[in-house]
Amino acid sequence: MSGAIVVNRLLRDFYLDSIALMRLSRELAAKPGVIEAALMIGSDANKCLLADGGMLADAGNEAGANDLILAVRADDARAAELTLDHAVDRLAGMSTPMEPGGGAWRSQSIGAAAAALPGANLALISVPGEFAVAEARKAIALDLNPLIFSDNVALDDERSLKELAGARGLLVMGPDCGTALIGGAPLAFANDVPQGDIGIIAASGTGLQEVSCLIARHGHGVSHGIGVGGRDLSIEVGALSTLAALDLLESDAATRRVILISKPPAPEMARRVVGRIASFSKPTTICFLGGAPTGTPFDERSVGTLRDAAAMALGADFGAFDVASAVRRAKRGRRPSARRIVGLFCGGTLCTEAQIILAKSGIAARSNAPLPGRADAGANGHEMIDLGADEFTRGRPHPMIDPTPRA
Repeated sequence: MSGAIVVNRLLRDFYLDSIALMRLSRELAAKPGVIEAALMIGSDANKCLLADGGMLADAGNEAGANDLILAVRADDARAAELTLDHAVDRLAGMSTPMEPGGGAWRSQSIGAAAAALPGANLALISVPGEFAVAEARKAIALDLNPLIFSDNVALDDERSLKELAGARGLLVMGPDCGTALIGGAPLAFANDVPQGDIGIIAASGTGLQEVSCLIARHGHGVSHGIGVGGRDLSIEVGALSTLAALDLLESDAATRRVILISKPPAPEMARRVVGRIASFSKPTTICFLGGAPTGTPFDERSVGTLRDAAAMALGADFGAFDVASAVRRAKRGRRPSARRIVGLFCGGTLCTEAQIILAKSGIAARSNAPLPGRADAGANGHEMIDLGADEFTRGRPHPMIDPTPRA
């Protein structure tokens, strides 16, 4: 932008939650003379994002992974410096931990938190993906089950964490575990639903939310909703958390029925999971969205949609969903000339289910989460986009936290 100036400032060895940074970024962007503001941890990925957005200056380029970059694009140097001074003052107040006994104490490490609450057995980890693996290892060493809200964790690291946890009899939920219900307590973006006797195992997000809400709407409740991460049923990860979750729910006295939800898994993983369920002692509904992969042993407890999964688990009839009519309404929209369908989703499971619903009416939709074994070429430009995918959340909040990207 002509006449604009970009200024960076560093805070060394400084960390603050990404939600707090997002809020402060918005506050700074509203300052007089400021065009844009961004506060990011100085990881290589974040520096690339700042550079791509024209917000990285020499000072920011010197940042390390433990440093915070304050970046401002402003009309002039004075506006930029005044805004950065304000940011430093605000951050100084936000980063001071409260002391034990002085109100809402916040520990500065997993070890300190575990020492302060010795009966705890779960650690919710919400740090940038570059740091999540190290924090999860600390949790496992303390015999805590890690719930990893963080995304952008490497596949090799995910498998390594799950193998390490399994060796200690622990469960890793996630990475990218945005939803969990443990013992009736909703965590992250779980809905507040009644406690009951139905256990749910799901990728971690919108699928678990949808089914738990359907169960609640029909007068029942959830014992546990375990998010295993969207890649758990991949060949690389090997369904380690899904199998561990099945073991836990089988031994849980509060769980009498189980629903397993997944986007279409690798056929080998589907066979492995179905094989385990064959010896499972509790009634189980399997929902591999769209149906079983070719060659998978499947039985009468299997369904292809989230709605059907909840209905089967409850033994209820939710009524037929008129796919053709819904598609006609979506295509028609408010303008008779509108013929292109675009779906913008906050999670991969609902995005996948939308593709399946369209496919049943003969409509192919392009997607950043294509259905396995199907051409990813939407006729007439139809498109389904999961805005919660990793490529949209590097260095910025998930759309469940900040809906601005979807809007």
